[in-house]
Amino acid sequence: MFTVTVTDTHDETDTIKVLRLVRSDGTALAPYPAGAHIDVTGPTGITRPYSLCGPPHDTGAYTIAVKREADSRGGSQALHDKAVPGTELTVGAPRQLFGLAPDPGRHQLVAAGIGITPLLAMAYELHGRGAEFTLHYMARSRAEAAFAEVLEESPFAGRVVRHFGLGREAARDALAAALTGLPADAHVYTCGPREFMAYVRELAARSLPEERIHSELFQAGEVSAEGEAFEVELDTGEVYSVPPGRSIAEVLEENGVPLETSCREGICGTCVLRVIEGDPDHRDHCLSAKEKAAGDQIAACVSRAKSARLVVELW
Repeated sequence: MFTVTVTDTHDETDTIKVLRLVRSDGTALAPYPAGAHIDVTGPTGITRPYSLCGPPHDTGAYTIAVKREADSRGGSQALHDKAVPGTELTVGAPRQLFGLAPDPGRHQLVAAGIGITPLLAMAYELHGRGAEFTLHYMARSRAEAAFAEVLEESPFAGRVVRHFGLGREAARDALAAALTGLPADAHVYTCGPREFMAYVRELAARSLPEERIHSELFQAGEVSAEGEAFEVELDTGEVYSVPPGRSIAEVLEENGVPLETSCREGICGTCVLRVIEGDPDHRDHCLSAKEKAAGDQIAACVSRAKSARLVVELW
């Protein structure tokens, strides 16, 4: 974690605020791949992950967009109300859980609402590569679409298809038209509300295997911590009991075991541990289906165990 200073802010929409961040010590920021995010600790001490949405080659500053959530627990609301130019925030180094595939082929970027943030950075990178791509962006109206002007003035504006003001059925028809009959070498990337992404994945799966469909979730929704008690054993030999209603992360922290966490909702991947033995009960949204099937990782903040004991390694 390191300290950054807010140098500029502006309102993209009535609910979305853009912040530009530079290192407080004046040194250069680390480069990052498109789709990466940073963990931001706001004025109230709450940490949340935010996608980096500027051009990935711009390491002079990091740009994030924050949507004020109606049911905010203090994270987004504090950044909206208290993060002004000159405010210092603590952030983590960029981490990528949602990146572009390196292989050539057609790339379909499909965003809704605030979900445009990681896909905007991807569009910049794909344009720089000279890759074939289309960015489909859905919003209730242009006024509620973040970065509408940026997209219209971007060097890849001709690859952006805007779907603004569509009703539910018209929006579903537009998605079906965009995602039907995809070529075998295509990749689909989507970010937005849960139901929206589920429909995008459903459509894309008619043409593509799962490993070519990529998504990022911003809000996990309700995650149950209920289940049978089990033991977690560290590779250093310590064994702790994880009771119903408590997470692995909480138990380890209560026993003085250092464990880095961020979202506490199973979406950012900060607390993922390697599983040496045992059968994880995955309840996260950060590991892919392939990673879950392998059974050698677990998100300690939400997931549990199907076996009586898990043996894990702290990264």
